[in-house]
Amino acid sequence: MFKFEIINPPKSFIIKEKIISKIFEEIAILEENDSFWILNIVFVSNNEIKELNKNYRNIDKETDVLSFHYYDDFSILEETEIAWEIILSEEKIISQWKEYKLWSELEFYKLLIHSSLHILWYDHEDDSDFKIMKEKEDFIWNKIFN
Repeated sequence: MFKFEIINPPKSFIIKEKIISKIFEEIAILEENDSFWILNIVFVSNNEIKELNKNYRNIDKETDVLSFHYYDDFSILEETEIAWEIILSEEKIISQWKEYKLWSELEFYKLLIHSSLHILWYDHEDDSDFKIMKEKEDFIWNKIFN
């Protein structure tokens, strides 16, 4: 299970650390991965995430979430070191919440599951990868929210 820290928590909705822990527990069980390094969950403005998206992905637009893993070899890390970061736009979460008719808190958890799988090297660049990642997302979501 990831250890996590929330940086600059959202002001417009409440997130429950207990649910975040449950999400990470389910991911650890599903992936048979008991990583204990730190994952930062960082909330930034639309402008900040747009700039990060431009700098790291060469896409000049806002996005809801970016995932960063900083190491390929985790054997050299101490348990107190930051291994990953998930960067989220609070504003984008709220706009998607309205668009998708899902509470902002639930939209956040959906993005957290998705971006956590990215950190574990899942992607959705082609149809088969998309299917695998979507099945894992749905499985974790259903374990926690259904």
